[in-house]
Amino acid sequence: MGAQMISVYLVDDHTMVRAGFRRLLDTEDDIHIIGEKSCGEDAYPECLALQPDVIVADIAMPGEGGLSFIRRLLNKNESARVLVMSMHDDETFVSHAIQLGARGYLSKSGDPNELAQAVRAVANGDKWVSPEIAQRMVYSIGSGNESPVEILTTREFEVFILLSEGNSVIEIGKILHISPKTVNVHRANLMEKLKVKNTVELAHIAIRTQMIQA
Repeated sequence: MGAQMISVYLVDDHTMVRAGFRRLLDTEDDIHIIGEKSCGEDAYPECLALQPDVIVADIAMPGEGGLSFIRRLLNKNESARVLVMSMHDDETFVSHAIQLGARGYLSKSGDPNELAQAVRAVANGDKWVSPEIAQRMVYSIGSGNESPVEILTTREFEVFILLSEGNSVIEIGKILHISPKTVNVHRANLMEKLKVKNTVELAHIAIRTQMIQA
């Protein structure tokens, strides 16, 4: 009797990246890709309907980012298994994704062969973080090199990124599926924590800490 097939759903805004993931996973006899989308908004209903064993998702996508996608999906289906595969391998992104319930986190700059291993581990109920990312997270603890944005809650961090990218309060509310009033509360809290007075200063912090690109 053959091994049970692992169903995988891909969420990434770059067509070529999804094609690369598909090529890597199509060579595996026990992994089957059942769908893909370029953004969290479109992937959300399909992931609920198809219930794949593993969802491989990027963290930085236009509109609803990976963090909001993970939050919404797990609020609706707490058994969903999300494996993040992203160019953002900063400890802050990793810790927020794991806190929201992601089962694993891989860097796009890592070993391509690691993807299939991570998919199998997550499908089996285990967690997987790329060794180089895990090592950096361990060394950063108490080193004095922590990012200033690490003091933000996960929701504040989502709002911080979206504000830094130039989104308005109303736009952020629509993206995160929360009210503008709630966005303003998070905005005030995170600006107080980061000791900034406006979104320009927020953007400078985001660029300096490589949360977004200039």
